[in-house]
Amino acid sequence: MNDPRNETLAKLLVDYSTGLKKGETLYLEVKGKDALDLARPILRRATEKGATTFWYYNDESIMRQFVGHAGEAQFKKLAKIHLGLMKQADCYIGLRGSDNPFDMADMPAKQMDMLQKLFMQPVHMKQRLNHTRWVVLRYPNAAMAQLAKTSSESFADFFYDVCCADYPRMDKAMDRLVALMRRTDKVRLTSRGTDLSFSIKNIPVIKCAGKVNIPDGEVFTAPVRDSVNGTIRYNTPTLHDGIVYHGVTLTFKNGRIVEAVADANSDKLNKVFDTDAGARYVGEFAIGLNPFVREPMLDTLFDEKIAGSFHFTPGNSYDDADNGNKSAVHWDMVVIQRPEYGGGEMWFDGKLIRKDGRFTDASLERQFSKENLRARR
Repeated sequence: MNDPRNETLAKLLVDYSTGLKKGETLYLEVKGKDALDLARPILRRATEKGATTFWYYNDESIMRQFVGHAGEAQFKKLAKIHLGLMKQADCYIGLRGSDNPFDMADMPAKQMDMLQKLFMQPVHMKQRLNHTRWVVLRYPNAAMAQLAKTSSESFADFFYDVCCADYPRMDKAMDRLVALMRRTDKVRLTSRGTDLSFSIKNIPVIKCAGKVNIPDGEVFTAPVRDSVNGTIRYNTPTLHDGIVYHGVTLTFKNGRIVEAVADANSDKLNKVFDTDAGARYVGEFAIGLNPFVREPMLDTLFDEKIAGSFHFTPGNSYDDADNGNKSAVHWDMVVIQRPEYGGGEMWFDGKLIRKDGRFTDASLERQFSKENLRARR
């Protein structure tokens, strides 16, 4: 469906999120045939601005034909090709709308390890994340609506409300929270099955308001690598390499995951954390702030922005909030602290900052309301 709201979203992506300028180069990666409806206005607007655009069509049904049969040398050669392309790009837009998000679920672990270490790590984790202006987003196809357990029409309305929020206003709203987190040393998080403590002292704090993810709405930092102690139970399902995990519970001692269990597939869970030494340490702590995202839908780009949530991420830390942890893994898993999910508390240096998903400072809470952040059209 060629939704007219794609024109609004394309303008946001090209003009605001990437800030594409005349003479620059845009790398557009498209996953899924439905996503072509948004790819077209993106390409047109980028070209009209005087940029040069190259594009790459891909989805998991195509990728699995390579990943399932390639050897180490082939992965390295593919990475070399894409790394060369990425280095030529000023901006990257990743538009993801695969028909079936589970198309990689039956891939052998060895093949997925090579994909992560030999392709994703050099091309995306090192080059794109650190040297290219980028934004990634999903496209509202039938597969996404099914994951959200709603009709395609209702999901599309939700999607465009979320993705076309007033991100410049959100950016300003984040300033007070960023200042607070920069002053903070000790953090304690509690909820059903969770009692976790760590330090964020001297780790940079970064606001995310539509520049790298759409939808967006989080403020992130990272724990001091060896400071994490206690237990966390994630109360939202999480999809990783085609496998859905429920009830993931991690126990930490001096920063390291010493026990990892889930309601099912605990063996596969631990294989992920055994990918490399850094996979058992945490690279990100972030607070979800988007008031238009309320319920989990097995899509990280949405779930990590849920209002009243936080995510605590085993694996690689970002260079702009670097705690020294490096890994081929970066797995954003979410705890929602709103009352209907069991509630919870967030403490900064012994002061209660957020209770049951709402900031204790009422004026700060209002900054992240739907009324304040709804797009002005």
